[in-house]
Amino acid sequence: VAGVGPGVRDLAVGQRVVCSFIMPCGTCYYCVRGQDDLCETFFAYNRLQGKLYDGDTRLRRRDGTPVWMYSMGGLAEYAVVPATAVCPLPEDVSFEEAAILGCAVFTAYGAVRNGADLRGGEAVAVVATGGVGSNVLQVARAFGADPIVAVDVRDEKLEAARRLGATHVVNAAREDVVRRVREITGGRGVDVAFEALGRPETVLTAVNVLRDGGRAVLVGIAPAGVTAGIEITRLVRRGIRVVGSYGARTRADLPAVVRLASQGHVDVVGAVTRRYPLDQVSEAYRALDRGEIVGRAIVVV
Repeated sequence: VAGVGPGVRDLAVGQRVVCSFIMPCGTCYYCVRGQDDLCETFFAYNRLQGKLYDGDTRLRRRDGTPVWMYSMGGLAEYAVVPATAVCPLPEDVSFEEAAILGCAVFTAYGAVRNGADLRGGEAVAVVATGGVGSNVLQVARAFGADPIVAVDVRDEKLEAARRLGATHVVNAAREDVVRRVREITGGRGVDVAFEALGRPETVLTAVNVLRDGGRAVLVGIAPAGVTAGIEITRLVRRGIRVVGSYGARTRADLPAVVRLASQGHVDVVGAVTRRYPLDQVSEAYRALDRGEIVGRAIVVV
C-alpha cells in the first residue's frame, strides 16, 4: 500500500495486500445482499466504460489523453483500488505469485464455493485446465472432491493437472470424454462439471459428463452472442442444473482464498509457470491467446 484515502481504516501504508479483479462498490443492490460478484457499479463503470467509480480513469498516455482501465489497471506502476477490493496478504505467501489469488484462484473459488456449492466426496470434472481450470482443480481438492477428472486436449496441461490435484486425466483429442468419465465414476457421471474455456463444444462436454441431478458450472467467457445447444428434455427430466459463475464474492471470499494459500491448500508458486518482464507483456498475451501457457503466467517488474 502506497497511500490510503480518507475513511480507510483497515489498511496502512506499507502493508502487503492482494486485490481482486472484481472491485465491489459495497452499496449497490447486489453488494448490500452479499452478492458483490454482481456489483452493478463495477459493471456499469469499470466493465462498460473502463473507469473507476468517480467516473474517471487513472491511466494517461504521455500526451495526457485517457486510457480506459480494465479492473484497477494493474500493469501500471501504481493502481488506485477501492478498499472493498483489497485484502491483507500474510508474510508466508509469496508476493509475486500472490497476483493470481485475486484473479485465477479467486474465479476458481467462486465457481467451487458459490457456483457448485461443492461438498466433500463429490465427483468433479474440470473441462479445460488452463489458468482458471487448473486452479479449480486445486480448490476442488481442498474442498474434498473425489475423484477429480481433468479434461483437456494438451498433454502438458494434463500432466500439470495431475500435480495440482487431478486424480484422473482425459485427453479430449484422443478419447471419448463422456464414456471415459462414466467409466471412472462407475457409469453415472460426475456430480459437478466445471467448464473453463467458453466454447460451445466444451460447454456441451461439461453438461454431458454429468450424472442425473448434476450441476454444470460455466466459468469460461465467450464472445457476445455465442450459444451452446443443450438438450432441453434431458435438462428437465434428469434434473440437470447449469450455473454461470463469473468470479467470487470479494469481501467474503478473498480472505478465504488467501487463507487457502497461506495454509498450503492452494500452491500459487507451482501454478505460475511463466514470468514476463513488463516490456514483454504483449508477447505474454499472444502466448495466452495461442494456448501455450500451462497454468498461469505473471508480469513482473
